[in-house]
Amino acid sequence: MTSYLHSQLEALSGSASKALLRDIQRGIEKESLRITVDGKLAQTPHPASLGSALTHSFITTDYSEALLEFITPVSNSIEDSLETLENIHSYTYQQLGDELLWCASMPCILTGDEDIPVAHYGSSNVARMKTVYRYGLGHRYGRLMQTIAGIHYNFSMPQAFWEQAWVAAGKPGSLTDYISTRYLGLIRNFRRHSWLLIYLYGASPALCPSFLRGRENPGLESFDSEGRSLYLPHGTALRMGDLGYNSSAQKGLNICYNCLDTYIETLRQAILQSHPGYRDIPSGQHGDYQQLSDSLLQIENEFYSPIRPKRVTRSGEPPLTALRQRGIEYVEVRCIDVSPFSPVGVDADQIRFLDSFLLYCLLEDSPACNDQEQAAQAANLEAVVNRGRLPGLMLHTDRGERPLDDCAGELLAGIQQVAALLDAAHGTDLYGASLRHQAAKVADPELTPSARVLREMRDQQLPFFRLAMGYSEQWAQYFRQRSLSPQVQAAYQEETRRSLAAQQAVEQADLVGFDQYLANYFAQYRAL
Repeated sequence: MTSYLHSQLEALSGSASKALLRDIQRGIEKESLRITVDGKLAQTPHPASLGSALTHSFITTDYSEALLEFITPVSNSIEDSLETLENIHSYTYQQLGDELLWCASMPCILTGDEDIPVAHYGSSNVARMKTVYRYGLGHRYGRLMQTIAGIHYNFSMPQAFWEQAWVAAGKPGSLTDYISTRYLGLIRNFRRHSWLLIYLYGASPALCPSFLRGRENPGLESFDSEGRSLYLPHGTALRMGDLGYNSSAQKGLNICYNCLDTYIETLRQAILQSHPGYRDIPSGQHGDYQQLSDSLLQIENEFYSPIRPKRVTRSGEPPLTALRQRGIEYVEVRCIDVSPFSPVGVDADQIRFLDSFLLYCLLEDSPACNDQEQAAQAANLEAVVNRGRLPGLMLHTDRGERPLDDCAGELLAGIQQVAALLDAAHGTDLYGASLRHQAAKVADPELTPSARVLREMRDQQLPFFRLAMGYSEQWAQYFRQRSLSPQVQAAYQEETRRSLAAQQAVEQADLVGFDQYLANYFAQYRAL
C-alpha cells in the first residue's frame, strides 16, 4: 500500500467518515435482447404494456427495438438495487408473452443487419433525434455490433464526503472543480487497472458464428468440429475487443482525462468537425436523415470508452454542456459483461468488489497520463480481452513487463485495504470475502466466468448458443414464477400509464421542425 493511499484511508477511519461510506450511491443499467422461443432476435415492437421507451423511468431500449435496457434508481443499498432489478425483470416477463430475455452479452442467432430493428421512440423531435442517431450508428459500424449487451454501473460519492475532503485538502478552488478533479483521478486509475475487471468478470469468450455474418473473422477458432461456435481459447470478454464497441475511425481520437476542459474540448471538436468517411451518409439533405451529422461523433455517446464522466442533463441539454457548467457528478463503468450465471446478470458479491475497486481508484494517487501510458493501457486491455487466461501473460507497467498474476496480486492487496474499510463502515465481512473470491480467480483462472462458459460448453457438448439459450430459459422460468407484491405491481402499472402520457405531452410540446431542433441543439456545442 502506498503512503498516499494509507493517508487517504486514515482520513476515513473515524466513525463520522465511515458513515459517509455507507452512503455511496450506485445505479445499474442492464441490457437484454428480446428473443423468440427458438432463439432468434424478436421482430416485434417494444411492448406497449411496458410504457414509453422515451419517458419510462425504469424500462427503455438501447440501439435496437429488441434491446431492452433496465434502469435502477440511484440508491445507497446494494440489496435494494438488485431487488429493484429483479422486480423490473419480473414485471417485464408479465408483458412478453412467449418471448425471452437473452442472458449473455454476445447476441443470439442473427440473420443480418436488415433483421435488426432500430429503436423508435415516437414522433417528437427528441424521439426522432434518438432514432436518427441509431441509424447513424448502423451505417457507421453495422447493426450487428449494436446487438451486444452489457451492464453499466454508475458510481458516486455522497456530497458530504466531497465537502469533508475539500475542507481537508485546504479548499483548493471551487468545490465543483475539486469534485471533477478527483473524479478524473478515479477515471485515470480505472483506465490503468480496468484489465483486472475484464479478467475477473469477462463472460464472453465465445459467440455464435451468425454474429460474424459479412464480417472478417479476427482470429477466432472453431470450438467444435461442426463450427457451431467461435471462441478464443484464453479469451475473456470478446465484447470489449475488436468485435465489440471499437471503431477504427475513433482510434485517432486522443481523449485526455487530465483536465475536464481538455476532455470537453476534444469531444466538442469531434462532434463539430466533418469526417470524410461519413460524408456520403445522408444527414438531412432533402429531409433524409440517416445520421445526425457527418462528424466523427454524432453526439458524445458515440465515443466508446470503458468509463465515462457523467452529469444528469436537463431537458434538451447536451452532456458536454452539463459537464462544463456543473462539473462531474458520477462515473459510468461500461466494461461489465452480462453474466449468464446470475438471474439479472450481476450479483451482490460483484457489486461489493466494484465499489472497493472504484473507491481504491478514487483514493489512490493518480498522476497525469500521457500518450505512451495510454497506449500501454490499451495494449493491456487488448491482451486480457484476447488472452487473459493464458499462463504467464505479461502486462506493460511503469516497471517494465510483468506477469498478470503479479500485477493482479499487487493491485488486490491495495484494494483489500479499501474493502476492510468498507467492511468496518458496514459492520460486515462481505467486502473482504469478495476480495478473497477475486484473489482465488487470479490463483486459478478456471474459476473465472469466461473459463466456466467454455468448460460448460465442453462438458455438456453444447455450442455457445445452446448454453446461453438454456440459461435464458432457466431465468425466464425463475422470473415468471417470481411474484410481485401488489404495491410493486401497481407502481409499475402506474409508471406505464405515466410514461405514455409523458410521451404524448412531449410530442405536443414541439414548437419547431426537426431541422431547427437539431440546429438549436448543436448550436449549444459551438457556444461551449
